[in-house]
Amino acid sequence: MPDLVLIRHGQSVWNAENLFTGWVDVELSPVGETEARAAGRAMADEPGLDLQVLHTSVLVRAITTAELALRVAGRSWLPVKRHWRLNERHYGALQGLDKKETAARHGEDQVHLWRRSYDVPPPPLPDDDPGRAAHDPRYRDVPADDLPATECLADVVRRVVPYWEDAIVPDLLAEGPRGGAVLVVAHGNSLRALRKHIEQIGDADISDLEIPTGIPFRYRLDDGLAVESAGYLGDPEAALAAAEAVRRQSHL
Repeated sequence: MPDLVLIRHGQSVWNAENLFTGWVDVELSPVGETEARAAGRAMADEPGLDLQVLHTSVLVRAITTAELALRVAGRSWLPVKRHWRLNERHYGALQGLDKKETAARHGEDQVHLWRRSYDVPPPPLPDDDPGRAAHDPRYRDVPADDLPATECLADVVRRVVPYWEDAIVPDLLAEGPRGGAVLVVAHGNSLRALRKHIEQIGDADISDLEIPTGIPFRYRLDDGLAVESAGYLGDPEAALAAAEAVRRQSHL
């Protein structure tokens, strides 16, 4: 029975400052580092969990979360696969802006639409913006047409699902000592995209899914990768409280 564990990175310094982050590469806050280590303890304490491979985005807040968690879990030696398709949703011209100030400028309804609708992206980064991904060496091998200047969640689903099919699924179905148990450490929206696909959540319902930072979510899958069981590791009430905190923050 394949195991899949998903972790949203711990709180970043821009999360703490209530800034739109997206593809901007920012570090974990001290709180985020603590969350990452707690995720490692939760995985170490989980019965029957024998992780064999790690997938992350190419953003440092996910990479650091994985490193800290696996060090605590005693799994720093796991082989690692990183890919831009697991990056956070690109927030376009909103990246780096204060969320409350942006709502005051554009109106709460408009900003909520940009943040939580399924198919309405924020304004794009201008072509000459130095923050465009084409200027970042980590994307030098990515075709220019694949690099976003803004994204809605539907766009994230379209880029994440091919990675699921081409990279994660083969690891889940692999036989032998390197298959069957996969850890993915990524971001709120790339994980929402994965969960939408895995659980077949409808377009109208996915906006209600909140993913707390730093709490591992474990799927037990059958051989056809249908969900047998799913849930957060550790205290379920703590996970619900953390998800509710994310929900409140999304309405600021």
